[in-house]
Amino acid sequence: MARRRIEGLKMSRLEARVRAIRGASRLALILFCAALGSLVVATAFPQRKELDRLTKLLDDAKMREVEVLAEREHREIEFRALQTDPTFQEMHARDRLDYCLPGERVIKLHPDP
Repeated sequence: MARRRIEGLKMSRLEARVRAIRGASRLALILFCAALGSLVVATAFPQRKELDRLTKLLDDAKMREVEVLAEREHREIEFRALQTDPTFQEMHARDRLDYCLPGERVIKLHPDP
């Protein structure tokens, strides 16, 4: 009977050790997963900054493209008017060469730079 009790006591100590080892291994696994997750998140921050920078550059390029296309359209309209509209031709020539008809009063407004 004493032998059984000693074996039972040894088994309960062994079971306690096994539980402790399992708990420690679970804790180690949780800490490893947390470290791995934080590593993944930490490596994503520089990529996010780069993405934001490139997105801003793209937006700036799109705005410049819209401005250039508007300027191009304005110049095309002006070019067609110079080719076909005699009134516009006269107005443009008088403006560029500072000509005026006798008795005309010319007022020039310069836009603010």
